[in-house]
Amino acid sequence: MLKFIDDLAGAIFDVFMLFCYFFAGVIMVGVPLFLLAKLFQLFL
Repeated sequence: MLKFIDDLAGAIFDVFMLFCYFFAGVIMVGVPLFLLAKLFQLFL
């Protein structure tokens, strides 16, 4: 039973880490693109 709980916790942690990396990537790519778009909107 303890092994099952440990595996479940590990799986939940892995999914959580996947979401964290996904959101970090979205922020790292999205924020500069958003700022660039705002900059172009300002000059055009």
